[in-house]
Amino acid sequence: MKVLVVGGAGYIGSHVVKALLAEKFSVTVYDNLSTGQRCNLFDEANFVEGDILDFAKLDRTMADGFDAVVHLAAKKAVGESMENPQLYALNNICGSINIFNAMLNNGIKNVVFSSTAASFGNPQYIPLDEKHPLNPISFYGFTKIEIENVMHWYHQLKDFNYVALRYFNAVGYAADGSIRGKEKNAQNLLPIVMDVICGRRDKLKVFGNDYATPDGTCVRDYVHVEDLAAAHVAAVKKMLAGNFSAVINLGTNKGTSVLEIIQAVERVTGRKVNFEFAPRRAGDPAVIVATNEYAQKVLHWQPKYTNIDEIIQTVWNMEEK
Repeated sequence: MKVLVVGGAGYIGSHVVKALLAEKFSVTVYDNLSTGQRCNLFDEANFVEGDILDFAKLDRTMADGFDAVVHLAAKKAVGESMENPQLYALNNICGSINIFNAMLNNGIKNVVFSSTAASFGNPQYIPLDEKHPLNPISFYGFTKIEIENVMHWYHQLKDFNYVALRYFNAVGYAADGSIRGKEKNAQNLLPIVMDVICGRRDKLKVFGNDYATPDGTCVRDYVHVEDLAAAHVAAVKKMLAGNFSAVINLGTNKGTSVLEIIQAVERVTGRKVNFEFAPRRAGDPAVIVATNEYAQKVLHWQPKYTNIDEIIQTVWNMEEK
């Protein structure tokens, strides 16, 4: 079976390619290398350097024939999306439509899409399930919902199947060290903490210590990237086994606070994290945790990484390497 991974040289994409190759899929990576890296390309996979805004190149690439497409090529920085919505509208929405139209042109009917928990906005209840109302508080989250809507309509009107995987907080690296390139310009908590203990930043700011949580800091659901990759493989297999479309949350049913992350990093690395408390940021919910009952039911997926120290060890191994 042949799979095209759009964005397959990036942080999550390279782990997805690794997982697909391990399951004996024939893989082609399509990436413009804006955030993806050549060192993350596997010799066993074909590579096409191209942009999702280049419809003609997408169309030519897909003419080779694929059983499924995995789309991980959307831009994902929340702050940047609020400052430059034009870029996010063009790349995420228009670029995704290019991918789907090229698929239809070439008779490819299965796509797995990298969606986001940012679609939900401020939680109305915890844990979040797939039926939770969608009310994004960032333009980034809005673009992901719009892409999901396009896929839903294509499914209704065309021979087109999709699985939208709504990630929660992706963390970690391949435990075997096979992914060689660190995530570029990472803005999430754990990479920033690593920057601090490695001397690339002076200090970590912890935004808010007066939330209604056990230690007063925000609680998030951290999912190891290899578990995310396994879910993509499961989604591809599910679609190839028969017509299937769904929106699925990928969480762990477990939350970890900012201070708990700091303490775990200190345990794993033996280094102190220099941090200070700062005022809350607007739009930061106290707790975001997802149930993965539906993912277990339809994909038979359950995260293998459940210990935060084990997850952080894979990040520290990358730093030491």
